[in-house]
Amino acid sequence: VKHMAATQDVKGKGEGGDQNFDYMFKLLIIGNSSVGKTSFLFRYADDAFTSAFVSTVGIDFKVKTVYKNDKRIKLQIWDTAGQERYRTITTAYYRGAMGFILMYDITNEESFGAVQDWSTQIKTYSWDNAQVVLAGNKCDMEEERVVSVDSGRLLAEQLGFEFFETSAKDNINVKQTFERLVDLICEKMSESLDTDPAVTTGAPTAKLTDSAPPLQQPGCNC
Repeated sequence: VKHMAATQDVKGKGEGGDQNFDYMFKLLIIGNSSVGKTSFLFRYADDAFTSAFVSTVGIDFKVKTVYKNDKRIKLQIWDTAGQERYRTITTAYYRGAMGFILMYDITNEESFGAVQDWSTQIKTYSWDNAQVVLAGNKCDMEEERVVSVDSGRLLAEQLGFEFFETSAKDNINVKQTFERLVDLICEKMSESLDTDPAVTTGAPTAKLTDSAPPLQQPGCNC
């Protein structure tokens, strides 16, 4: 069994390095250049959006902490460059990634056509049990749409991925995409690891939150 365990903490942008977490999940956002990967990450991590496009050079990451069933999960989210010339650099980061958001732009047929190739990259360079969510970004640009919702959903089904249409600009399904990916990872951990079950037990539909669980009352024997 290839282990999906918490990794050592690293300092990321926006949050200092510390050891106060139960699990760390390494996530990657991949896809063609200009589909909105960086904007998507900034919307989730910082709740900010800018329309100014600056192509990511190599790879960058942010850290965000969420809570599930009173466990603290630190997400180390890598934003990868989409250009071919960076492919050797970015695929080196696939190893150890527990989850991928594979993104295309609903207004760009070429980016959708590249999804199959990106899927192959995941299968080639990552763990067999890495979880993947397919995201059709820029769904706010309905008048410029060239990829239908049904086409995206059908491809996701064929590849065995979950599917969302998203908009970093209008903040549509950004948080939901990350939350679903984390849920999928937790479900896979519960299936494949003989590990601390605290993250994956309890209420099966427990929601991820951005705030810490309440402090236990004095005298609690939990």
